[in-house]
Amino acid sequence: MRSDNEMKAQGEGPTPPYGHLARLIRPFPDFDPSFIKAVRQRAVDLLDLNEGDRVLDVGCGPGGSFPYLVHAVGQSGQVVGIEISPVISINAKRRIEKNGWRDVEVIEADARTVRLPGTFDGLLMFATDVMFLEEALENIFLHLREKARVVVFGAKLSRHRVGRILNPVLTMLFKLTFSTTPRLDYEPWRTVAKRVEKLDIEEYFLGLMFLASGSVATAKGQTKQWSA
Repeated sequence: MRSDNEMKAQGEGPTPPYGHLARLIRPFPDFDPSFIKAVRQRAVDLLDLNEGDRVLDVGCGPGGSFPYLVHAVGQSGQVVGIEISPVISINAKRRIEKNGWRDVEVIEADARTVRLPGTFDGLLMFATDVMFLEEALENIFLHLREKARVVVFGAKLSRHRVGRILNPVLTMLFKLTFSTTPRLDYEPWRTVAKRVEKLDIEEYFLGLMFLASGSVATAKGQTKQWSA
């Protein structure tokens, strides 16, 4: 098994097993599965962004959410993506180049240690294990303005009658993420909930996926409560 240094030397870096599929879609920079587009749009709508806002897309992957974020913040706004994998970030950068977006950039870095300039009006974490990492959230939330909107999309175990049948399949697929990613459970938004007020939960795809949204909590207003 190759070491991290060997992988970095070959431009692969910390890339989860599923991430290597990025090479297959690299010739198609704007590719995004059709079934997920409506959820991306809903996620960006929940961010409640305005013209001129700055928004973070942490764990941005190949940049599937960029078109929706760009439209939301307009030409005077800025979209900053953070992606730890060099393999996947290539795709995101190619998407930016193809679309000619001047105010979109991808920072190839670990969310736990990335250095960010200024503050941001919104945070999107779409299908990324960053939502589980206390150290990463601590670092990222330092750069969010007061009451900034936070939206998280991810997988969860389902209590739905039909969805429960698919729980073992989803659990198996989850093994294709980083080895440090916690095991899938029914309420994977708990770590984020500590930092967000009035976290609202929406379930999708038979309860196997979720959108969690809320505003950055103040020191006195922090809560662990959420509503479905």
